[in-house]
Amino acid sequence: MATDFPAALDQLRSTYTSIRAVMNPEALAASVAELSEKASAPDLWDDPDAAQAVTSQLSHAQTDLEKLNRMGERIDDVETLVEMATEEDDADTLAEAERELVTLRRDLGELEVRTLLSGEYDERDAVVTIRSGAGGVDAADFAEMLLRMYLRWAERHGYPAKVLDTSYAEEAGIKSATFEVKAPYAYGTLSVEAGTHRLVRISPFDNQGRRQTSFAAVEVIPLIEQTDHIDIPENEIKVDVFRSSGPGGQSVNTTDSAVRLTHIPTGIVVSMQNEKSQIQNRAAALVVLQSRLLLLRKEQEQAEKKALAGDVKASWGDQMRSYVLHPYQMVKDLRTEHEVGNTSGVFDGWIDDFIDAGIRWRRQQDVTA
Repeated sequence: MATDFPAALDQLRSTYTSIRAVMNPEALAASVAELSEKASAPDLWDDPDAAQAVTSQLSHAQTDLEKLNRMGERIDDVETLVEMATEEDDADTLAEAERELVTLRRDLGELEVRTLLSGEYDERDAVVTIRSGAGGVDAADFAEMLLRMYLRWAERHGYPAKVLDTSYAEEAGIKSATFEVKAPYAYGTLSVEAGTHRLVRISPFDNQGRRQTSFAAVEVIPLIEQTDHIDIPENEIKVDVFRSSGPGGQSVNTTDSAVRLTHIPTGIVVSMQNEKSQIQNRAAALVVLQSRLLLLRKEQEQAEKKALAGDVKASWGDQMRSYVLHPYQMVKDLRTEHEVGNTSGVFDGWIDDFIDAGIRWRRQQDVTA
């Protein structure tokens, strides 16, 4: 069936107008100007961490503004292309316009998802922890598969990702791993990945070739900022130091540089071993501990509000996705019903469609709650 170009273009313009209203290009331009002024300060790099934050924010604000403005130009361009093709009855040019329409719909959809990230901490960097669950060695292997999946996803987007801690399993895979992703809206984007992940496959570790179901849990928390004021009294923290495990390297495995912090009132435990010194590992562990306490405080506040409102709806995060490799191949999100058959692509980091569907699903839940 021939494409109704006028209707398709009207729909694109309507979506684009809504996106512009939320993203506010004037405010974006003002932010770019302010950040550019900060970035040009002669003493900027006196504080490397602050300088890195400013330059990163500037880069992403410029990218967002350019992408938003360019999107309007692309809609104008495809409209001109359609007019020319129609006047000259040029089927090849019409086909080109149709391909551009498909690309525009996809790119606008990605931009629209960004506008749905309006939670209190959505703009922040993310700290992700993966833990193997039921399923023995298969679960440990599955946890490592998920770690690689998320690191590949970050790599594809050009997001800096750093593994902070890895606890290796005895036979294969990992017991747990924690990594951070530094990118605007990393927490809001990845937070929909939190929950229980399930894998069904013929176990490569079973000499009888039986089918095995295994589980892994994914936790996503926002990285704290200096303005959060999460103060933890020293007498509430138990500090243990130990020798790092796993693949070696400079300083690793040779000194007691790994650090484990236990927050006594809540029982939250954070360990770090991937930095070279005990001081660095303790500082990194403290940041993650503060981030978890920040999220816990927010969850407690939300629970109190729900209790007052009489809301007893269960959390949406449990048992959220199944990865089936036998007897057929399929990855299916149990909340959004989104599914694909390309399991190898998913494990190689192609998970944007699942994330986008999750963000839209979560917003719909918020609207109907």
